[in-house]
Amino acid sequence: MTDSRDGASAPTAAQETDVLIIGGGPGGATAAALLAERGLRVVLAEKSRHPRFHIGESLLPANLPLFDKLGVADEVRAIGMEKWGAEFVSPWHAQKSQSFVFADAWDKSMPMAYQVRRSDFDHILIRNAARKGAQVVEGCEVRDVRFLPDAQGAVISAAQDDGSLAVWRARYVIDASGRDTFLSSRFKAKHRDPKHNSAALYAHFTGAQRHAGKEQGNITIFWFDHGWFWFIPLADGATSVGAVVWPYFLKTRGSRSLEQFFADTIAMSPALSARLEGAARVTEVEATGNFSYRSDRTHGPNYLLIGDAYAFIDPVFSSGVMLAMQGAFVAAETVDVCLRHPARAAQALARFDHQIRFGPREFSWFIYRVNHPTMRDMFMGPSNLWRVKEALLSVLAGDIFGTTPIWNSLRLLKGIFYLASLRHLGRSWRAALLRKRQIRPEPLETSSG
Repeated sequence: MTDSRDGASAPTAAQETDVLIIGGGPGGATAAALLAERGLRVVLAEKSRHPRFHIGESLLPANLPLFDKLGVADEVRAIGMEKWGAEFVSPWHAQKSQSFVFADAWDKSMPMAYQVRRSDFDHILIRNAARKGAQVVEGCEVRDVRFLPDAQGAVISAAQDDGSLAVWRARYVIDASGRDTFLSSRFKAKHRDPKHNSAALYAHFTGAQRHAGKEQGNITIFWFDHGWFWFIPLADGATSVGAVVWPYFLKTRGSRSLEQFFADTIAMSPALSARLEGAARVTEVEATGNFSYRSDRTHGPNYLLIGDAYAFIDPVFSSGVMLAMQGAFVAAETVDVCLRHPARAAQALARFDHQIRFGPREFSWFIYRVNHPTMRDMFMGPSNLWRVKEALLSVLAGDIFGTTPIWNSLRLLKGIFYLASLRHLGRSWRAALLRKRQIRPEPLETSSG
């Protein structure tokens, strides 16, 4: 990518557009739909062709109002498995499992969410962007972005899967490229999260044992010695199962195939193994390393970063899709202001910066501590003293951007955590030493079976 701002003129063959969005996942497709609705010319460049496989199938209740605003609520409902809560399973507690329902959160108006097959879900969103008037170009991989001097926009070059080259001149660029982190990587603005580090193994199964009745769609989190597992039931009978592990653990694979290593990892959790007894794996096992990172910026002259293109920490609370879509709503408002009302751009960008940083920061405190023995105790034996359980459930529901008054109770919850940790100082000290080892970076590769 070039950021020369050296006065070079745009190629004459470039197509003109107001906004070029890199990436057609939930963030990019949402931003494209919203900006097209505002009457702006929008190009959405997606390197794959939908539908395509993607991980991250568990949505949050806070997603549902966004679906209503986009006009896709009925379509999502048609493909979704209802998710009314979450279950945590611990091998270290006498009470082996603890369930939470979103209806017990502070705001009772968002009692459920969905589990979705991401290929179908993302396809709904990108089709919606096209219906709203965005030019959706699939099989189109952005290769270069050259920002022009004096904030005159950018020239974007992309390779299409038919071998041709596409070139656009855009007034604004939104990077929604996900973990590809297109702009952040090229600006060398992407940095490993020093407080967290994890990797993941995952696949889909059929025939997994689900809970009965209303709980059949709940996500289950299984703790084990090297991290945690997710168990996400989907409406078509498949179940997404993944292990989020500390980086050192992947190095223990040795000469085993990825499939065998994943099977051996699942065997470390008797509770999960019982749910998968008789189940069959129906997709290849995939592995992703170096999960946790953050960019040192959320925006710059004529560009914004949203969703995983800005930061990713850990999937334990299923926040990824919600943060990407929430960021897209703020991005659409910001770009509209910057292009139509330049005098208000600084204020709009400051608000955007705050909103994009806010979500990952609020989830991070819990993510960094979800494997701490004190936090596990709090999840497995929850108390609603001073409404702290309701406030925690609001976070798990993604209800952090509105006016729900959860923040004093969350401060009290954090205080309870610190006091309980001090009561078990020896255990907490050992946990701190262990975590230091756990988050140490290791040279990892992304691979598939």
